[in-house]
Amino acid sequence: MDELLKGFPVVIELPVVWGEMDAFQHVNNVVYFRYMETARIAYFLKMNYMKIMEETGLGPILASTQCRYRFPLTYPDSVSVGARVPHVEEDRFRMEYRIVSHRHQKVAAEGDALIVSYDYRKRTKAPLPEAVRRYILEMEERRT
Repeated sequence: MDELLKGFPVVIELPVVWGEMDAFQHVNNVVYFRYMETARIAYFLKMNYMKIMEETGLGPILASTQCRYRFPLTYPDSVSVGARVPHVEEDRFRMEYRIVSHRHQKVAAEGDALIVSYDYRKRTKAPLPEAVRRYILEMEERRT
């Protein structure tokens, strides 16, 4: 399991819940996005993004996201979801996710998202706060 999530500075563990299954007897595709969202928020909390947003009005906004399904998850199971940021630009960064099944010990899905820095007071795109850029670089440096 550790090898499958090597290089991800934030890893969370979540149960696969019976109610996440759909009529096709596997976890519904939308649920994978919830798993990735939960990992994204864990990453933001680890780097104090919410506090920075509160102080500056500058915060993250999701511009796009996608998921590549590798195999269907089913109940009962648990997953570990890794999050990392391989690329940072002036006003945005790309976040990657990996969802790993505990029961099968393999990657169930991989995804990514484009996160844009947004000024919630002015309602416009804004440069990434320097503190956010620094936290990301520090967290990603520690993963290598």
